[in-house]
Amino acid sequence: MNSKYFFPLSALVFLLVMIIYFFLHPSYEKSLEAKYYYEMGEYEKAYKVANEAFSLDVYNRMASTVMAQSKTALKYKKYIEEAKKYMQEINAIASKPNITDADRAKIKMMSQIVVDSYVKLAPSVITDKALIEEARKYHDNFEKLLEKVDR
Repeated sequence: MNSKYFFPLSALVFLLVMIIYFFLHPSYEKSLEAKYYYEMGEYEKAYKVANEAFSLDVYNRMASTVMAQSKTALKYKKYIEEAKKYMQEINAIASKPNITDADRAKIKMMSQIVVDSYVKLAPSVITDKALIEEARKYHDNFEKLLEKVDR
């Protein structure tokens, strides 16, 4: 065989073997499944499947990355759900004819919790932009509300 064809052919065979390994190895199969769930916004399922893949092969970087991404996305989802819950409670208080000092203190406390919790979120470049934007909007709204209540 001609030596000028040997290297490209061996590289191609090596690449083909790596691709087959990647798609047939159970850990990498689960990693791809986890990535799919992450992209579909099913962060809990993505985290669970990525964790399974990682436990099969601790050197699986894809599983590790998807697990970390999912964990961050879950923190954002929890923050958004908490902010929505507090906003509903604040709206119920605001709809009363009289707002007492105790109600005002409760609104201030809830607003402070949401504002302080936002600081603990750590977005990455790959975190879903919609989650980041929604969390930022809630944070901004609660900061404005906190300013009004402090007056």
